[in-house]
Amino acid sequence: MFNRIFLNRPFKQEGESPFWISFSDLMSALMSLFLLVMAVTLISVTKDVSSAEARKIEREKEIQELMTTIQERSRIFPDVEVHTSTFRIDLGQEVRFDTNRSDISASGSRFLRAYVPILLDVQASALGRKWIRRIVVEGFTDQDGTYLLNLALSLQRSRSVVCVMFDPALPGETALRESQKEQIEDLFLVGGYSFNSMKASKDASRRVELKVDFWALNETREASPDIGNRTIGQC
Repeated sequence: MFNRIFLNRPFKQEGESPFWISFSDLMSALMSLFLLVMAVTLISVTKDVSSAEARKIEREKEIQELMTTIQERSRIFPDVEVHTSTFRIDLGQEVRFDTNRSDISASGSRFLRAYVPILLDVQASALGRKWIRRIVVEGFTDQDGTYLLNLALSLQRSRSVVCVMFDPALPGETALRESQKEQIEDLFLVGGYSFNSMKASKDASRRVELKVDFWALNETREASPDIGNRTIGQC
């Protein structure tokens, strides 16, 4: 009376297809490999950054050590002010100039030939050779006169500082050695700043300062050219 109804049901697989098992394992392996590569890369980059930061910190520490050494050794000259944070050295009252003049007094000349060897000794040390690139002599003026006139005058003042170090020693004074003069020739540069960076008074503005310049990290250091027998000449 009742006919049997047969439903056509799809065949049910027992478990997952081996193909899908392999594909899933492959994706998991690729993900693991990707995470491993990223982890190694991150560690490498972090290590490089940490190394660069450590070198930067070490450089700053050693430069401050050099400036502190200069400051300590300069204490025998009470008028000299060494600013360790800006790497500047104010030579004080001994190297002041009259209006429109660039000549240095006999006492100022004695002072410079006594003080500059301190800087030469520090530069000749292991740390000094490592970091001190040059010493810049910077001349300044007051605001009297024109900008260009004072620019030339400031250059003449800084040049005078270098010149007196090559002058003959005065009676009772120890002359600079030839090796020290050669060191000055290689190390010292001159610059002029007209009436920029004024001091509280005109007298204090007519001055010369020294600026210690340091090598940067990874900066290429070219050897000084061999120019044979050098002639200093005269100012």
